[in-house]
Amino acid sequence: MPELTYHYGKMRGWEVIPGLLIWGTFGLAIILSFLAPLWAIVLIILFDVLWLYRVIYYVIHILAAWVEVRRTSQIDWGARLSSLPRAASIRHLIFLPTYKEGVEILRATLRSLAQNQYPSIHCFIVLAGEERDRAHFEENVRTLEREFDGVFGAIFSTIHPKDLPGEIPGKGSNLHWSGSQIAKELSKRFPDLRDEDVIVTAFDVDTIAHKQYFSYLTYLYCTVPNPTHSSYQPITLLANNIWHAPAPVRIAAFGTTFWLMSELVRPERLWTFSSHSMPWTMLKDVGFWQKDIVSEDSRIFMQAFVHYHGDYRVTPLFLPVSMDTVVGDNYWQALKALYIQQRRWAWGVEHLPFIVEAFQKDHTIPLRKRLKYLFNHLEGMYTWATAPLLIFLLGWLPLQTAEGQTAALVQAAPYTLEMLMQGAMVGLFVSALLSLVLLPRRPQQTHWTQWPFMLLQWALLPVTFIIFGAFPAIDAQTRFMFGKYLGFQVTRKKR
Repeated sequence: MPELTYHYGKMRGWEVIPGLLIWGTFGLAIILSFLAPLWAIVLIILFDVLWLYRVIYYVIHILAAWVEVRRTSQIDWGARLSSLPRAASIRHLIFLPTYKEGVEILRATLRSLAQNQYPSIHCFIVLAGEERDRAHFEENVRTLEREFDGVFGAIFSTIHPKDLPGEIPGKGSNLHWSGSQIAKELSKRFPDLRDEDVIVTAFDVDTIAHKQYFSYLTYLYCTVPNPTHSSYQPITLLANNIWHAPAPVRIAAFGTTFWLMSELVRPERLWTFSSHSMPWTMLKDVGFWQKDIVSEDSRIFMQAFVHYHGDYRVTPLFLPVSMDTVVGDNYWQALKALYIQQRRWAWGVEHLPFIVEAFQKDHTIPLRKRLKYLFNHLEGMYTWATAPLLIFLLGWLPLQTAEGQTAALVQAAPYTLEMLMQGAMVGLFVSALLSLVLLPRRPQQTHWTQWPFMLLQWALLPVTFIIFGAFPAIDAQTRFMFGKYLGFQVTRKKR
């Protein structure tokens, strides 16, 4: 079947559905609270029971993921590669899209790649710049080429032209252009290099990979079944500068990490997210990253899934890569940047019409797979937007409107809800303790008295859950519902 590229506005009905679901839920909760508070209480209790079950399920999965991370990090994957003849022929093509970042950010990333356990001479670096930042980017390239001369197998650079038709300026269009240019350059400079021996890694420019990342990635690629039909997803840590971030930013950063950890141990529902790796053959087969969307990091998985008629998956890579948290010149600017980042991630709702269109046209994908991916995506977006408000705000409204009623359920409801919330606190405690384990080494300029605040900050979880969880998701889905499409907003990098 021909490749699909969903364009905004093509299936307006499906763009409306996510926003309609969340606003319908809020409206129904308020109406029932006043007209039928007893029914509203029943529904809220059932929702909280389901939420408690999900919290327990979530805790089990993140602990399982942490055990797997510990086990994986203790294995010498470089040594294991020596027993795999194919490993010597593998080359890594690492894309680093950049826009206005200082050379110190790029330098730190290249230095970490050079110091990785895997031989850096087998790594090809692609610095992907923008024409809007040409002079600054070219100066950075010249500096880095001098400093890392002979360290890597090659350092390529591409400049994405501005104002190309059919594009949204941003990371996806930059990668699309860079990928197409590098395909020509690789075939010219390395004509004997087979596509199936190239693994692509698309890193945010501030990504610091675990020292064994590329050794472990190579091992997986050489040992998993049908490796060219799989992407490879590590654990994302937003921790490079986390000691200097405001408390809500830190909570949101760890929340992202814990969500991804819980997904990694359920690979049957896993999509790609942020920095990850994939086969070069797949990228060429699908025509590279889509250039007119915001969420290219997750869309590239669905592009491959559709292209290969459902025969594509994500292999968990239980090692971390660390990136920067959002920053600002002051506390409030950092919070604003966090909201914008969360809204951009919530804009992943844009995948829904693409999935529907693709699944309608390709019935060779098993029906069960189609329903699973469609439901998981829609339910995830819905829960992201509604759960915090239903739990912490709207869930208590019918208790107020039913005041004075003598029904046993009404009388017992406050205690029932309180017990359910206390049970759900296990998720908070596990998150708080695990966040301390995942913290990077405390910088010398940060006083030791900051440690207690790293634990006490989790008292802000309900507020952060609403303001930087539900609100950005509601914002994104409401904009999508009304056709107010978002562009790509770059996360500012500052050290």
